[in-house]
Amino acid sequence: MTGSIHWPTAVLVAGTMLLLWLGVTLLRRSRRSGFISETDRATYATLHTASLASRHLGEGLSPESAERAGRHLLSILGASAVSIAGPGSVLSWTGTGEHHRAQAVALGGRTLETGRTVAHPYEVVACEDPECTLRGAVTAPLVTDDLVVGTLTAWTQEPSPGLTRATEEVASWVSSQLALAELARTRNRVMEAELRALRAQISPHFIYNSLAAIASFVRTDPDRARELLLDFADFTRYALRTGGTFTTLAEELRNVERYLVLEQARFGDRLRVSLLVAPEVLTVTLPYLAVQPLVENAVRHGLASKEGVGHVTITAGDEGSHAEIAIEDDGVGTDPERVRAILDGAHAHDSMGLGNVDARLRQVYGDECGLVVETAPGAGTRVSFRVPKFAPGVHAQH
Repeated sequence: MTGSIHWPTAVLVAGTMLLLWLGVTLLRRSRRSGFISETDRATYATLHTASLASRHLGEGLSPESAERAGRHLLSILGASAVSIAGPGSVLSWTGTGEHHRAQAVALGGRTLETGRTVAHPYEVVACEDPECTLRGAVTAPLVTDDLVVGTLTAWTQEPSPGLTRATEEVASWVSSQLALAELARTRNRVMEAELRALRAQISPHFIYNSLAAIASFVRTDPDRARELLLDFADFTRYALRTGGTFTTLAEELRNVERYLVLEQARFGDRLRVSLLVAPEVLTVTLPYLAVQPLVENAVRHGLASKEGVGHVTITAGDEGSHAEIAIEDDGVGTDPERVRAILDGAHAHDSMGLGNVDARLRQVYGDECGLVVETAPGAGTRVSFRVPKFAPGVHAQH
């Protein structure tokens, strides 16, 4: 039709013209003042320096971390020196005039008591050295959990209102980093407690039944009894180890295999297992004892009371940036409301082990990586979860 517009062509032309206009505009801007203003450069430099300091503050407040972070804090404040002190001791001194080091504890006393920032004038800071350039200081509190745990002092020729405000803001930021470090330590302590609880939940019935099954083969098949005894020793060694909180999927599945071998010695042909694992996810790191309790739950609660043959399927698939692990059984199933209560922490007895595994997964990766449980009475159970292939701070330990 005459006068009609071919839209793809029109859009292409318009887009080309827009890009040309942006190119000319940016070129003019680059010739006039550059892509980044001096303010932008200063902001970037400050944020970058703060990032470097946060790496050390993430270790908590100690002489080593304070010493390493001090040089970055000195750069941010632009003072002559920076000191970090705890109650009764100076953790670090960075900059000139270190002969004032012992004075940092005395200056911080008032701040430790009141939790307030204090500017110290010449009369308080001055020393007998006529060449010393330190004539004033500003001390701000370092606070975690509403407790003053230390002080940050900026030393200078004259404590201006600007330096006072800057020191107070930097001390507040340092406090937030120390709070994050404490949160990380608390999270690790919680995970260790969860692991101890999980080890304590290793079924005495499983241990008794495994040893009984091994004993039954001592006369009839001593070679198999010997192999089962070795599997039992390896299983308990892994389950009760005192190493790190993370392992690889390959190690976890190896222990699952030992567990299933022992259970098959007891159940015989009644227990059948399928294992479908993508090789590329075997090196994925995940919390220690994240899979085995789910498999044990499938056998104990899904198949033990089922008549006839029971089937457990374990899958581990590659989902791009994540690995998905699933344990499925065709057993008796359970009430979904009971499972929901366990995952919510409202059920007093987590005999299924689900709540423990779910809590640890959420602590490490966030709520989106918690357990997904699909079940109903008489319909079997499927438990699955996803973990990222790479996550900061998650490393397998041996």
